[in-house]
Amino acid sequence: MKMGEYIRELETYVASCKLNLGDGESVLSLLYEAYGDINPMYDDQIKADFAELYQALNGTPLREMGWIINPVCALCRDHERSGFVHGVQVGIRLAQETRIAE
Repeated sequence: MKMGEYIRELETYVASCKLNLGDGESVLSLLYEAYGDINPMYDDQIKADFAELYQALNGTPLREMGWIINPVCALCRDHERSGFVHGVQVGIRLAQETRIAE
């Protein structure tokens, strides 16, 4: 079987199977979750930044701290996820353009 035939057969097979994304919204979201599981983002800089944030909130009642910290964490997570997804999309586009140029 030639490579082109193999690829067509593989595409037909993949198209015939229902994709189970579990809790993910897309394949990219699954990649992001897997990447995050393997590469924890809590490095020394992030720990220092959170320590600075908590210091700035010193004296703030715990309930109010939660109202501030939770949206900040969600914003950071969503921004990081968006950057990851965009990076993968750019990488795929670059691979496509490279293939076309050849």
